[in-house]
Amino acid sequence: MISLLGGIFMGWALGANDASNVFGAAVGARMVKFWTATFLAAGFVLLGAVISGQAGIETLKGLTSFELSQAVIASVAAAISVTAMTLAGWPVSTSQAVVGAIIGVGIMNHQLNISGLGKVLICWFTTPIGGAIIAFSLYKILAFFYNRIQMSIFTSDRLMKICFVIFGSYGAYALGANNVANVTAVFVGAGKLTVFQAALIGGASIALGILTFSKHVMETVGNKLVKLDPFSALMVSISLGLTIHIYTFIGVPVSSSQAIIGGLLGIGAIKGTHTVSRTTLQGILLAWFLTPVISCLLALSLFFMAHLKYVGP
Repeated sequence: MISLLGGIFMGWALGANDASNVFGAAVGARMVKFWTATFLAAGFVLLGAVISGQAGIETLKGLTSFELSQAVIASVAAAISVTAMTLAGWPVSTSQAVVGAIIGVGIMNHQLNISGLGKVLICWFTTPIGGAIIAFSLYKILAFFYNRIQMSIFTSDRLMKICFVIFGSYGAYALGANNVANVTAVFVGAGKLTVFQAALIGGASIALGILTFSKHVMETVGNKLVKLDPFSALMVSISLGLTIHIYTFIGVPVSSSQAIIGGLLGIGAIKGTHTVSRTTLQGILLAWFLTPVISCLLALSLFFMAHLKYVGP
């Protein structure tokens, strides 16, 4: 059990960081209260992990071979990277952190599944683009119909809140299904856990992170990057769920942070670039590029320290 603490730490860090991607826009638009959002996100993340998390686990565990000690090193290195970014208030890619750590282990093992890694990298680059296209398209199509419906302000507000709960919960389900592999796939590769056990433990640890430490990053996404009206925030929420669910079917864990930022920028393209905080966006982009590098270097450092031998006088 002690050997799994690195994975549990990683799941906690993922939940603390990525809950913002599911409900950040809704909380920022004051459509869903923070604690309502956290409990819904925690519950549906766990469901998504257990029901639909197997494909991503199979993909990541095949990137390199693992011994148990190496699985611990990879999970701890990734968790430290994500936690550091969370403390800074930046939503980052847990997928990039985990894959960066796995690459570090693979370098030391002199074994990497290049074709599998290439598939993951392609999905990384297409995730924000897909999120932007989906959000942009949804806004154009649904706004056409929404603006032609005669509703009172009270009815419109109530409908928006119901939709936020539904699609935020869907996004949380998709997050659990897609990202649980980032938490415990290395332990499946090391033979420590079955796929179901990995999904259950990973989903529970993500839920714990959401419940205990997600507020800071949720405020970054909800309030600092793009100023959203409720309808725009809803389009971002729907685009997030659809984007990461598509990659769940492909079997590649992707960054919900990249999906949500893509969605936000898709809305920004409609509303005007002045609605996008360039300073916040630049910080997030920098964190994306640094995360896999830092995680890889941490894994190499931990691997090196774990193999140091004391030579007495």
